[in-house]
Amino acid sequence: METLYSTEPHYIRCVKPNNLLKPAIFENANIIQQLRCGGVLEAIRISCAGYPTRRTFYEFLHRFGVLAPEILEGNHDDKVACQMILDKMGLKGYQIGKTKVFLRAGQMAELDARRAEVLGNAARTIQRQFRTYIARKEFIARRKAVIMLQSHWLGMLACKVHEQLRREADALKIQKNFKRHIARESYLY
Repeated sequence: METLYSTEPHYIRCVKPNNLLKPAIFENANIIQQLRCGGVLEAIRISCAGYPTRRTFYEFLHRFGVLAPEILEGNHDDKVACQMILDKMGLKGYQIGKTKVFLRAGQMAELDARRAEVLGNAARTIQRQFRTYIARKEFIARRKAVIMLQSHWLGMLACKVHEQLRREADALKIQKNFKRHIARESYLY
C-alpha cells in the first residue's frame, strides 16, 4: 500500500483483504497475489523505472517558476517555459509531453532542493532587510534621545555658567560701590 500511495495511479483497483470477506482482517499473501495477478505491481515497477514524476505544465511552472523568474516574465508558452527552466537547471533525461513534464527518479528531489535554496536565500534577504530597518529605527530613536539629553544637560550647564557670571558681575558691582563709598568717605573726612 505504501508503494501505491507513493505513486499517482490513474485507476483504482479493488482487492479483497481476506477470503472470509470480513472487515479488519488482512491476509498479506492474498493481497500481494491479487496485486500481482492484476498487474498492479508490474505497472508500479515500470512506472518507477521510467518517469515516476508527472506534472502538468501549470503545476510545474507554479512550483518551480522561482528558479527562473526571468522566464516567467517573458511571453513564453507553458511548454517552452518548462523546457527553458529544465535546461537552465541542467537536468538531463526528462521528457516533455503534450500536457505534462515527465521527470526521472530523483530529478524532482533535485529541483525541490534548488527551489528550497532559492526560497531560503530570498527569506534571508527579507530578514536582513527587516533587521536593518529595525536596527536603524532603534539607532535613530536612541540618537534622538541622546541629543535631547545632551541639549538638556548643555542647557543646565549654560544656566549654571550664566548664574556664576551674574554672581561675579554682581560681586564686582558691590565691590566697586563699596570701594567708591570708602574712597568718598576718606576724601570727605
